[in-house]
Amino acid sequence: MKKKVLSVLLTAAMLSTMLAGCGGDDGGSSSAPESSGASSSAAASSEASGAASSSAEPVTLKWAVWDLETTQYWTDIKEAYEASHDGVTIEMVDLGSTDYMTVLATELSGSGSDFDVVTIKDVPGYATLVQKNAILPLDDYIAADGVDLSKYAGATDQVVVDGKLYELPFRNDFWVVFYNKDLFDAKGVPYPTNDMTFEEYDALARQMTDTTFGSQIYGAHYHTWRSDVQLFAVLDGQHTILDGEYSCFKPYYEMVLAQEADGVCRKYTDLKTEGLHYSAAFSGGDVAMMNMGSWFISTMITSLQSGEYDSSLCGNWGIVKYPHAEGVEPGSTLGTITGLSVTAASDTPDQAWEFVKWVSGEEGAAVMASSGNFPAIMTDEVKDMIAGLDGFPTDDASKEALTVSNLYLEVPYGENVSEINSILDSYHGSIMTGEMSIDEGIEAMNTEVQKLQGGN
Repeated sequence: MKKKVLSVLLTAAMLSTMLAGCGGDDGGSSSAPESSGASSSAAASSEASGAASSSAEPVTLKWAVWDLETTQYWTDIKEAYEASHDGVTIEMVDLGSTDYMTVLATELSGSGSDFDVVTIKDVPGYATLVQKNAILPLDDYIAADGVDLSKYAGATDQVVVDGKLYELPFRNDFWVVFYNKDLFDAKGVPYPTNDMTFEEYDALARQMTDTTFGSQIYGAHYHTWRSDVQLFAVLDGQHTILDGEYSCFKPYYEMVLAQEADGVCRKYTDLKTEGLHYSAAFSGGDVAMMNMGSWFISTMITSLQSGEYDSSLCGNWGIVKYPHAEGVEPGSTLGTITGLSVTAASDTPDQAWEFVKWVSGEEGAAVMASSGNFPAIMTDEVKDMIAGLDGFPTDDASKEALTVSNLYLEVPYGENVSEINSILDSYHGSIMTGEMSIDEGIEAMNTEVQKLQGGN
């Protein structure tokens, strides 16, 4: 364990040095613009961000997390931060992963709450904490320290509430296409690329399909989540799930249902009946391409190394960027973020902000990447770390797929977002099972969401 911690600290220190020469945003420049409401101590303390300070007053920051024992990066972050910030102790409190945001909201509602920093697991939970005034807006700190929000690929823009930002993301999982190189090689078909339109993707999936009984090859695979179909439509940056008008979903339902009918992908109803997990589908060796989140990369690596997955079936794999509509920038993808917030109850909000800024910045990104996780800021150095992991595909296209041009959140902030999510999920199932036609399902989504939003 000591060797692991030392390795993480050395990696973070070396990357911090390299990044400083690349104009990183997390150094807290003394020339950072002042903001009328910014804390003066926040601006001053930014000068010492990422460096030990022997004169710092001892402080303990209480941090809410989940699954502490099974998630390596919590401890990695704590020990790396404490090592570079003399006098700071990070006390982690595990609230469990089940109903984490509900438990957290309850904790912060009490007058006796003593959390300084809390981890934000999802957007609906974030909305609840904002509405309860349980977490602080970070805008003045961000302005005082000159934090460059553009490095989050647009993710922070989608969690702004009434013009204010209450969290900074430190982890980002985004969607890519996984593919089985051996299947493509066997058919002599060129691999998918990092610049595929949906028309090209559909044609490639059909080219890879073999419907021969007993030797079926599925050109594509879609898990049962609505994200696998509906959210193709938001990659243009013009639509979100909050719109209340969902005709943009139609061409993607048509594509996937046509693929089902032609045997290009497994049927939704079969997946529901059999309970087939997407990991079992891809590792079984009969799926040519599968759209899935970047979290599956670490699963592939560890499961192949442990022997859980048969390397003869899926060991030769790669990833490419998500397909895109005509005219949409390649590298536009869906994502989910995990963020950090400063609580309204904290007695040391300036120090809590320094922690949030560090973890969500480039130094924290290096620590995250050292354990194979995807940080919110994907610098070239971080991409090199991830691509250099033992078991990551060695081809250049897979490394290039780690570059995101536009990140659109699966669930952006909005009023009634939880209820909207449930409505869209319900009618997704109705369309995919054939209970409703595509037009009927979309019309039902429109009606229910508009009713929720106060429309006619």
